[in-house]
Amino acid sequence: MFKRFDEIAIEIPEVERPDPNAAAAVQELMGGKFGEMSTLNNYLFQSFNFRGKKKLKPFYDLVTSITAEELGHVELVSHAVNKCLFGSTSYKDPDQTPLEPFKDARNTYFALSGAQSSMPFDSMGRPWSGEYVFNSGNLILDLLHNFFLECGARAHKMKVYELTDHPAAREVVGYLLVRGGVHVVAYAKALEMATGVDVSKLVPIPSLSNKAFNETRKYESRGLHTKLYTNSEGDFTAIKQIWKGPHPEDGQPLEVIEGSPKGSPVPDAPEVPEEFAPGFSEEEFLAIAARLQSAANIRE
Repeated sequence: MFKRFDEIAIEIPEVERPDPNAAAAVQELMGGKFGEMSTLNNYLFQSFNFRGKKKLKPFYDLVTSITAEELGHVELVSHAVNKCLFGSTSYKDPDQTPLEPFKDARNTYFALSGAQSSMPFDSMGRPWSGEYVFNSGNLILDLLHNFFLECGARAHKMKVYELTDHPAAREVVGYLLVRGGVHVVAYAKALEMATGVDVSKLVPIPSLSNKAFNETRKYESRGLHTKLYTNSEGDFTAIKQIWKGPHPEDGQPLEVIEGSPKGSPVPDAPEVPEEFAPGFSEEEFLAIAARLQSAANIRE
């Protein structure tokens, strides 16, 4: 079961700088082969289908706790895309072509289908595919795949960072680089525990440290690269048998945090009347408010 909070992982900067092409680039971190939908669904199905979880509980707990965090990462990337799109168009009479700014954008699907919001596809508009999910049932093979997947995801985040300097995109990518780095190390340590091979010596892949990126430094200064959350109240604590010792890059002690990190308020997406979203006039909003007040027995 999952418990949801009305929060997102971090605060995303408010900027008056619409950039549909930046949004298209960030979409790779949503629906690309190495995007957050892939990491989420790989770990989700591996946790659902885990074999021998009582005997191998630390490994089950690891995959399951990371699954919950990946749900939040999908949510965070979605809001980053939306922030890049906000303000791309303005309301005009239909004959004045209000959606024209998207005519020459990389992905017109934002305007044609999504009311200028995130979609489950990659940077080129290709839908995310369940074919990206790998669940062999063999623990070592799945852990090795997860390590590779997180390294690939890290490489893509670094490239998206280099593709755009949009503040919303870079803030989210910076945070994800730090948290994705945790998952890279976690799967490396799990493989070491399962096989005796010191996979941590391969970290980081690519070789460029997260500290090279401006937006990662504040998160690493808070120790977020050393913390692994159970994302549960009392469950999945056996990850302490894996997530321990020094961090392979800077030697700081690794720490398991029971529960979830404190988040930030979910951004309020503005109306986009030229996209017919949410599709109510001012008079209709007032009528809805009156009906809600009546239903709740609220009197002015």
